[in-house]
This record gives sequence, structure tokens and C-alpha cells, in this order.
Amino acid sequence: MEQLTKPQHKPGLLERHFSGESMHYRQIIALFLPILVDQIFVVGLNLVNTALVSSSGVDAVSAVNMVDSLNMFLISVFIAMATGGTVVVAQYKGSGDDRSVSKAAAASVAAVFLAAAGLGLVLAVLHTPILQLLFGNADPEVLDNARTYLIGSGISYAGIGIVQAVCGALRGVGKSRASLMLSLIMNLTYVLLNVVFIHYMDWGVNGLTVAINIARYAGAACALYYLFRMETTLRLHLVDLFRLQWTMLRRILFIGVPFAAEQLFFNGGKLLTQVFIVSLGTYALATNAIGSTIAGVAQIPGVALSLTLVTVVGQCMGRRDIEDARKFIRSFLWLASSTFVLMAALLIPLFHPLISLFDPPAAIVDDLYTLTLINLVAQIPLWSISFITPAALRAAGDSKFTSLMSMLSMWLFRVILGYILGIVLPFGIIGVWVAMNCEWGVRGAIFLWRYRGDKWYKHKLI
Repeated sequence: MEQLTKPQHKPGLLERHFSGESMHYRQIIALFLPILVDQIFVVGLNLVNTALVSSSGVDAVSAVNMVDSLNMFLISVFIAMATGGTVVVAQYKGSGDDRSVSKAAAASVAAVFLAAAGLGLVLAVLHTPILQLLFGNADPEVLDNARTYLIGSGISYAGIGIVQAVCGALRGVGKSRASLMLSLIMNLTYVLLNVVFIHYMDWGVNGLTVAINIARYAGAACALYYLFRMETTLRLHLVDLFRLQWTMLRRILFIGVPFAAEQLFFNGGKLLTQVFIVSLGTYALATNAIGSTIAGVAQIPGVALSLTLVTVVGQCMGRRDIEDARKFIRSFLWLASSTFVLMAALLIPLFHPLISLFDPPAAIVDDLYTLTLINLVAQIPLWSISFITPAALRAAGDSKFTSLMSMLSMWLFRVILGYILGIVLPFGIIGVWVAMNCEWGVRGAIFLWRYRGDKWYKHKLI
């Protein structure tokens, strides 16, 4: 008589694609969900803030959008360094070296704070020549508002730098829930103060400037308190921030400096594109500002997956488990593209109710709809390969290649093609955005080619 065998357990979809030797899908979900909620609040609050500023007129929203393009350019430098800290912390966590995890976290916070404070000081002191150089063609009313917001932004850099560094270290050890709470404290404080200062007190851009400083330094104070008093995994003390571990700092900078250079060139290209848009007029600036906000909403799940994958691949590489890393990268790419299908299906029917929050001039609504529709469709196949793949490669230590390719594609395709389509040819703001979508495709194809090879995981970071 044949012996009856017990049927084997068949793994489900999540277990097949999001579980491995390095990490189980339940751990990935626990890491991802707080980051997703964080992104929802960050983008949602940015949408509310843009709507609040819009109530002060087209000049105000154009000024804030101009300065924020410069802010993104500079803030990306110390966010890149914080990302370097996340990668090093995650790899040490994966290797089981808890003492080095603590040293890496301390070095990351100290380095990011110094970089942020230095950049903020330069921005606040040199605000007038910077504005004249970049946006001298803007209307005088726009420049006056931009000057106020630029000075305030520079003063706030040290605060947001501390928050980014602490949150990056926490994500590296898988404490994304604590990172979420710190981010929510800062961003909710910001939007609540904006409601008071802009909506009720009618302070306009002045109110926005005061709110951003209070919120960022309150967030920094909470981040440091949590790090020294409540966090048990990292076990840090204030004095640790003043004992710079040069070996550890070099490892962080190995990831952070190429990424910072990439972000400078990448966001420099976006900044130059913003200069193109200034020449198209205030309405084009407003179209770009509102369109960027809607695009940010569509990208919420994709950005959250990208941040999650840095920790996942970092811990895989700490174990030197290449097969797990490959599997997770592939699964995250497909999942992210699926989220863009979902977001497009949600946002296209909600377009008119959504833009009504900004009270846009009737003259820009048609261009705004065309721009949004093109971008939502282009994001489905192109965004994930262009942004999630390099995040994974960087987490494996392949920072120089990813940074170089990002810089070249930005300047050779987005900037030059954007100028041709938007300024030389009569496509205006639509042409600038189409050039951006084309650049995603070029960059994504290069990174997919790199991922299919073996050079990206040959780096030994720790």
C-alpha cells in the first residue's frame, strides 16, 4: 500500500517574491508601511501648503516654487550624505556588527549637521546675488517674495539636516516607525503653523518662512531627544557626535559624496530648467508648481518603495546574499510600476477637484491637464527603472556609476532637450515636461543594463 504523503506548503505570492534568506516579507511590510505613511503626509502637507500659499496670489506661489527648486538643489546634498549613512548602517546591521552600527549613526548625524549648517549660512548671506543670477527675469513682486522665503529657508537647513540624518540612521536599522513619528512631528507642525500664519493671520510668504523654521527646529529637538533618550538599538550619547570616526566617515562619504554630486548636477539641471520656465512667464511657473505637486502625489508609493529598498538591499549586501538582493530589486520594480497604474486611475478622474484646491487661473487649466495626463502615463513604465534601480545599486555600494550616469542623462537629455522643446520649439511648459519623461527612459535603460551584470555588487563597503 502506497504511503500517503502530506502535501507540502505552497508559498503564496508575497512569500515567493518578497521573502528570502535575508528578510521575510512581513519584515519588509513592517519597514514599508511607516515610510509610505510618511510620504503620504509629506506630499499631502506639501499639497495643502501650496494651496495655502496660492491664496496669497500667483506671485506668491511662483516665488515659493522658484525658491523650492533651489532648496531641493541644496538640501539634496545633505540628504545624499544621510542616505550614505543609511546604507552603511544597514550593511553593518545585516552583518551583525552592532558596535559599528552605532558608530556609523553618530558619524552620519555629525556630518549631515555640519554640511546643512554650512550650506544654510552661505544661502542666507548670498541670497541677493543668487536670486539675481538665477531668476533675475522674474517679476519684481515674485522676486520680493522669493527673497524673504530664501533667507528663511537657509536659516532652517540645520534643523532639517538633523531630522534627515536621524531618520536615515533609524531606517538603516529597520526602525521606520520611529522615523515616521519624527517626520510627522516636523511636517504636521509646519502645516498647522501655516494655517495659522497664512490663512488666519494673512502673513503670506512671511508666515510660511516663520513656520518652516519653527517646525524644522522643533523636529530636530525631538529627533535628538529620541536618539539619546529613547532609542535602545543605537545606544548613542551626545558626546558621540563630537568623536568623529574618520574611518566610518570615509565609508559614509564613499556613498554620500558621489550621490551628493549626482544630486547637485541632477537638481542643478532641474534648477536650470526652472530658469527656462521663468522666461515663459508667471503662468508657466504656476503651471509647473501645481503640476509638480500632483506628480508628487502620484509618486508617493514609488518613493516609499525606493526608500524601503535601500534598507532591504543594504542588509542583503551586509550578508553578501546577492541572489536575495537581485530578487528583491526585481520584485520592487514590478510592484512600483503597478502602483503607478493605480495612482493614474485614481488621479485622472479627480483632476478638476484636485486643482480646485489651488484656485488656478482659467488660462492654465488646459495646459495643466495635458501636462498631468502625459506625466501620469509616462510614469508607469519609466519612473521605477529610473529611480528604484539606482537606489538599489547605490545600497550595494555602486555609487560612482549610478551618480555619473544620472548626471550625464540629466544634462544631455533633460536640460538640452527641455530647452529645445520648451524654448526653441513652441511647446512651452509641456515640452519641458516631455523632455523630463524622455530622460527617465534613457536613464532607466542604462540602470537596467547595469543590474543585469555583476559589477554593481562587487564593491566591498564594510
